[in-house]
Amino acid sequence: METAVTFNALTISLVFVFLALAILLLFRSRRLHKRSGMPVGKVVYTDTGAWHPNIESLYSRELRLAGRPDYLVRQVNGAIIPVEVKSSRAPEEPWEGHILQLAAYCLLVEEMFGTRPEYGILQYKDHAFAIDYTADLEADLLDLLAEMRAAQNIGEVDRDHSDWRRCARCGLNHKCFQRLA
Repeated sequence: METAVTFNALTISLVFVFLALAILLLFRSRRLHKRSGMPVGKVVYTDTGAWHPNIESLYSRELRLAGRPDYLVRQVNGAIIPVEVKSSRAPEEPWEGHILQLAAYCLLVEEMFGTRPEYGILQYKDHAFAIDYTADLEADLLDLLAEMRAAQNIGEVDRDHSDWRRCARCGLNHKCFQRLA
């Protein structure tokens, strides 16, 4: 009889330990998810190579625009949210180029999936920014695309910055006559 009581007490103790561990892990995973900056939903696209990379770009034939966001997250309400991950620490405010890149992904999501994202997320190493995809932001993006197309017809375009780090990361620096790096 004494063995049965000891066995039941041990079993109940183990159940409580595992239950407490499960609750602790649940809270930790929620905290980590919140800190990641990812919206709640199902990841339907990734270009990070972390899982199965999606080799297809989002594409707009009309705008001649293509892009590959790091993630697309489908929320419960059907909205698709683009997430762009940056490896650097967060600036005070997101860089304009990063915002316009995210806006391009929002525009591509709307065209490819037929649903307009209300916002997108810029996830830096230490902070995430939710960027509203407004009509004004879309207009800024379309103006920039028009400027870029006009510049293509000019031939040679002057560099618009003095940052050697930007030049070093540029995909065209090997052809650029004004490169800094």
